[in-house]
Amino acid sequence: MVIIGIVAAAIILGRGREDEGLDNPVQELVDSTEAVQVHYKYGIPVDDFEVDEGVVARNQNLSTILTRHGVSAKKIHEVAERCKGVFDTRKIRAGNKYTLFLSRDSLKSPEFFIYEHSATEFVVVDFKESGEAYIGQKEMETREMTANVKIASSLWNAMKEVGVDPALAVTLADIYAWAIDFYGIVKGDSIQVIYEQQFVEGLPLSRFDVKGAIFTHAGKAYIAIPFPRDGRVAYFDERGNSLQKAFLKAPLRYSRVSSRFSNNRFHPVLKINRPHHGVDYAAPTGTPVYTIGDGTVTKKAFQKDGGGNYVTVKHNGVYSTTYMHLSKFATGIKVGSRLAQGDVIGYVGSTGLATGPHLDFRVYKNGSPINPLAMESPSKEPVAKGDMERYMHVKDSIVQRLVNL
Repeated sequence: MVIIGIVAAAIILGRGREDEGLDNPVQELVDSTEAVQVHYKYGIPVDDFEVDEGVVARNQNLSTILTRHGVSAKKIHEVAERCKGVFDTRKIRAGNKYTLFLSRDSLKSPEFFIYEHSATEFVVVDFKESGEAYIGQKEMETREMTANVKIASSLWNAMKEVGVDPALAVTLADIYAWAIDFYGIVKGDSIQVIYEQQFVEGLPLSRFDVKGAIFTHAGKAYIAIPFPRDGRVAYFDERGNSLQKAFLKAPLRYSRVSSRFSNNRFHPVLKINRPHHGVDYAAPTGTPVYTIGDGTVTKKAFQKDGGGNYVTVKHNGVYSTTYMHLSKFATGIKVGSRLAQGDVIGYVGSTGLATGPHLDFRVYKNGSPINPLAMESPSKEPVAKGDMERYMHVKDSIVQRLVNL
């Protein structure tokens, strides 16, 4: 029996050696699968074409791009017609990327044209007779991120200094617009924030979803916690009160206060002392001006020896606001126009009596001027009583994470 076992083992081992020189179909399949890697871009197999990438130049359009590759005027017209209802080819913008997939033969004929309409969306035009035009979406990645930022000058600069995307400052300014005057940020202010940011092809987008923040301003901590209300997410403080007020803190997003409310101010043009019942915000010409609250336009006029182009908005039976020295009015603004909080009503200018571009912003309470920087604004609806226990649980969890950043 021992002899038989030794002989059997020898036969098996011998066969193993003989098989080493034979083809292994399973291994060949694995090797071939690893060897053939198909690379796609915009859903198109790149290796099947020659690829020509470019950026739309100033005054360049679809016709000039395709003509350079030998596409006839007739074919360009067909492409434009095919795009109707999908994308207006006349709206191709300078600075946006495009890609042409060309045939690998000597003609190098365009097979596909791709135009990046935005960082996440692109238009594909198939040049085949039976082809079509359609919108494609790039795959987005969402990453949760945190930041703990000490402010020395501006929130934007502070974020840049610590490697945080400074565009996050714009989102935070919108969230805290009703609670914090971003033109009055002082050295020593700080913010702790948890947020999600979207990335495409490894590159960050200026798209942020703030999951919670604590903004410490002038020694006071302002908490912002997102929570659903009426089918939408709003931000609330530590007691469940809405951060959104009836009025925005300021009618401009970024500028500086160049002159404050005063009963006796020296006028820079008239060279006399007289009341200045408003706040001047210095900003570049063309900066958008927003209405601080819902309301109706009651005046839209020009005052040569005073406010220049100005708009007055009545918000309710108590408050009205006026925006002066505008370079121009926003499209559609007229007496009787209904406005929503944050609507653009005009653009910063220097019309009327002004030494430079700025907005003279005025607030009236029951017809009398009041200091806009000292105005108190009532909160919108808080978290519903039935949701308060759940909100407090969410708030406590997020705040604990924030204080540990």
